[in-house]
Amino acid sequence: MFQKCNSLLFFIGLTLYSSFCLAQETKAIDTTTSDGLFQAARTAAFDNKDYTLAKIYCKKGLTISPDYADIRIFLGRIYTWSNEFDSAKTCFESVIAKNPSYTDASVAYADLLYWNNHYKEAITICNEGLKNDTGSTELLIRKAKSLAALKDFAHASAITDSLLKKDNTNAEVRALDARIKDQSVKNKIGISYDYNVFDKQFKDPWHLVAVDYTRTTGIGTVTGRLNYANRFKTSATQFEMDAYPHFNRTFYSYMNIGFSDSSGVFPKFRAGFSLYANLPKSFEAELGFRYLKFSGTPTWIYTGYIGKYVSSWLIGVRTYITPSDYVKQVSASYNLSARYYFGGSDDYLGAVVGYGISPDDRYNSTLINTALMNSYKVGLDYKKKLNIHNIFNISVAWFNQEYLPGAIGNQYLISVGWQFRF
Repeated sequence: MFQKCNSLLFFIGLTLYSSFCLAQETKAIDTTTSDGLFQAARTAAFDNKDYTLAKIYCKKGLTISPDYADIRIFLGRIYTWSNEFDSAKTCFESVIAKNPSYTDASVAYADLLYWNNHYKEAITICNEGLKNDTGSTELLIRKAKSLAALKDFAHASAITDSLLKKDNTNAEVRALDARIKDQSVKNKIGISYDYNVFDKQFKDPWHLVAVDYTRTTGIGTVTGRLNYANRFKTSATQFEMDAYPHFNRTFYSYMNIGFSDSSGVFPKFRAGFSLYANLPKSFEAELGFRYLKFSGTPTWIYTGYIGKYVSSWLIGVRTYITPSDYVKQVSASYNLSARYYFGGSDDYLGAVVGYGISPDDRYNSTLINTALMNSYKVGLDYKKKLNIHNIFNISVAWFNQEYLPGAIGNQYLISVGWQFRF
């Protein structure tokens, strides 16, 4: 008798809770129809993060329209977000059984399997869905992700390459293609050469040669780099290490440390750190610092960046700020960049305009002490994947710099580079 009373009280409580929740919904949404209940469920889930209420709306909508596939798929999505694997699976399989050509159900089911590390099963669902919708970008993206998770990078890369050939404006595919390319090779060797010439500031040109080796690890890439420069008729070398640890799908970081045998040609010591975030709506952002130690007092520089993918373009704005603790007054530099992708992640044409000296411009970092003087930059950058192993890039830039108070000169740069992946 006691158990029956408890069951009755539980049922009454659930009914009252449901009625209360339904009563709280805005009057603008008609919860007497399946369409209205679907809208109410989306509002509860997306705007209020109330998955319990959203499930109530979905279930009520399905009592009115049992074959309403979009409601059942959305209910499965909510179960997925709530880590209710079996309930989500039942929803998706029910829709697919009645309508195998309904791509949205296959996409949602593939997401469930991928997020729960069932990569082979996710590929099976994608393949079944592609039989009815052969060109589905959404299914092909999920198949490529699952293949990459299984370390089948060749087939994953073939999918992203074909998608970019069909539509190179898809920022999600381009980002996925870049991740797959980075994961598909364990080793990279690169070499670059920078040639700087000045019309007034310095009589002799500057030369910078860099050779680097990159290794892909379980947490990200690690690069060792040897730089050789000849500036002011003086030669010097610098050794650097870069690392890009990944924390999760949203956050990753940049770390740098470098040493040199000459504080006049290179900083005697340099270091850097940045935290990157892949944000919603194709935005990306960065916050970090750079540390440069020449012969005198070291300099701390802070940097921030915000970028957005728009169609085939990546538009970004970056600033470097040096506090007055390290210079006579606060100084700042700004860069506006635009990059047009005409193929994969290694095929683009870029342009940049800027004001001020940037510490990440290795060919100019020795001029950081002139940061309070006016300096303008215009540059172009071209990068092209020649084949699966070889990548070529070339850059040109023009600087108009005030190197002494009232004295202005021009600097011209050409840089070429090559990278071999294996």
